[in-house]
Amino acid sequence: MDSNLFTDHSLACRLERAEAVTNARFVEARARLVPDSGAGWMEVAGAYAMYDGPRSPCTQTFGLGLFRMPIPGDMDELESYFRQRGAPVFHEVSPLAHKALLPVLNQRGYKPVELSNVMVMALAGRDSGSSTVNQNLSARIASASERETWARTASEGWREFGEVADLMLDLMRVSVAREEGASFLVELDGAPIATASLAIHDRVALFAGASTVPQWRRQGAQQLLFESRCRFALNAGCELAMVCVEPGSSSQRNAERHGFRVAYTRTKWELPTTAAVAR
Repeated sequence: MDSNLFTDHSLACRLERAEAVTNARFVEARARLVPDSGAGWMEVAGAYAMYDGPRSPCTQTFGLGLFRMPIPGDMDELESYFRQRGAPVFHEVSPLAHKALLPVLNQRGYKPVELSNVMVMALAGRDSGSSTVNQNLSARIASASERETWARTASEGWREFGEVADLMLDLMRVSVAREEGASFLVELDGAPIATASLAIHDRVALFAGASTVPQWRRQGAQQLLFESRCRFALNAGCELAMVCVEPGSSSQRNAERHGFRVAYTRTKWELPTTAAVAR
């Protein structure tokens, strides 16, 4: 990590808000594509709460306790927002959030259910040229007419992950329809084999959506996508790139090879149904 880049409250606010805004654009795209889906979002105590259906990974809050410590009424409002829609109550919480938030979550019956690493990389001084050696690969931003191709290629890269495989095509169709985002497509000899996406907020580029069709892995597609997104982000005036990964995963290893470093580890908290009923 850049020696001048410190993991502090200011950095956490930039990174968490960049992800929150990206997900807000996602649920707005859902609302446009499926008007009766009920998809939407709101801001409470600086946190973005969004609904995209009970099983969607976007259905949660981002930034709770980071921009302002929620009062009991704020927590009531957030919990009601999800419960009224028949969705579980999840909060993705940064370790740089207000220290008083943890006892509040414990008192209200929340339990930790997931960890994720937020990784960051300074873009200043990074070479924006291409070093990919596989000359049979090409990368570009998918056009509006190629959105279905992008979505199907992206979902193919997730087909071996049984717990989410049935959701991915639907999620990718919404992702590629987001406003203020760029969806990259890699082709091998003209055939689509890999995808990735990028969203920008406050000069932070969020890298996401990296997926390669299984039989075409280890061809250099993700390296090319990384280079393409860095070049795009630099040209757009970004200072930082970020990615969110499962701790110790292959995604983290790949990010580290490209120069990302762990900024902090977040905890996802869930309010069990029994706790919600008891309160």
